[in-house]
Amino acid sequence: VMITGDRKETAVAIAKEAGLLRSKSDVALTSEELNKMSDDEVKSIIPNLRVIARALPTDKSRMVRLAQELNLVCGMTGDGVNDAPSLKAADIGVAMGITGTDVAKNSADMVLTDDNFASIEKAVEEGRGIYANIKKSILFLLSSNFGEVMTMFFAVLIGFPMPLLAIHILWVNLISDSLPALALGRDDIDPDNMKQKPRKASESLFANGGFVFTIFYGFVIFFMTMCAFLINPISEMFELSQSFSWKHLMQALSDEEILRHSQTFAFTTLGMSQLFHMLGMSNIKKSVFNLFKSKNWMFIVALAIGILLQVLVTEIPILSDFFKTTRLSWYEWLWLLALSSIPLIIHEILVPFFKRKNLM
Repeated sequence: VMITGDRKETAVAIAKEAGLLRSKSDVALTSEELNKMSDDEVKSIIPNLRVIARALPTDKSRMVRLAQELNLVCGMTGDGVNDAPSLKAADIGVAMGITGTDVAKNSADMVLTDDNFASIEKAVEEGRGIYANIKKSILFLLSSNFGEVMTMFFAVLIGFPMPLLAIHILWVNLISDSLPALALGRDDIDPDNMKQKPRKASESLFANGGFVFTIFYGFVIFFMTMCAFLINPISEMFELSQSFSWKHLMQALSDEEILRHSQTFAFTTLGMSQLFHMLGMSNIKKSVFNLFKSKNWMFIVALAIGILLQVLVTEIPILSDFFKTTRLSWYEWLWLLALSSIPLIIHEILVPFFKRKNLM
């Protein structure tokens, strides 16, 4: 909506040239005509109101108030002292940086240092990118930690020995959470970001399937970790030609060597699965192969460092003793890598669904 102090004829001509007035339903009013109307009457024409000429400072504040009463997100641009009240009242006030007065700039939420309205679009794009990265980082951390919590809770509930030691959890939180979260936090802005509809101001981080997404991937990580933990005692039972039973399973887990090997499996799978989960979280609506087109090398660094450190704490004797892990054979590493990559495989399978449903 163009709100100007110019004459109506001048404002209408400029509005037509700018593409604001396009159809017969579009409305152009003067301040005098506007002030003859009640608030309810003005609200009824706001969807079609395009020009207010000969405007007073009070007209600007009134329009902001009425738009907000209709639950519309209201932005206001201005440069003068008389624009300050409406700039401050709007959901986002945008002041001119070159021609704008200090009062206007201090009242605004955004200052256009080049006085170019096209910069607003760039700012919106940057803001959407920052919000998307924050959301990805938080959902990644929550789903990963939910998987850890479920692993420990299930083990206590079922009566198993602890699949993870305290130092294992601290290590996973230090390496597998921090590096991926940093990579997600500085991810490149999605080129399709501006094609999305504006989100509601009241929308939570868990909107559009975010909560289900977090719980789902938390359960996937939990399931893989428990599979890795139980594969050794189950294999031991088959090697001894024992039938599968709860008693035989608990007997196998009571063996200190088997338990330590099982904990190493669970620890390694949990750490590496979160690294693969990070790759899928970069963009749930696109294949991970799009990641290699990105300039954000932090993903590759986080994945490489994470896997390298995970190898070091199991293969170097002094670290292995400190972390209470056992050395793994090359085929065990391959098996654990395959198991840990399941979150990424699931992501690739679900990409068309996430894209079609426009989730997250």
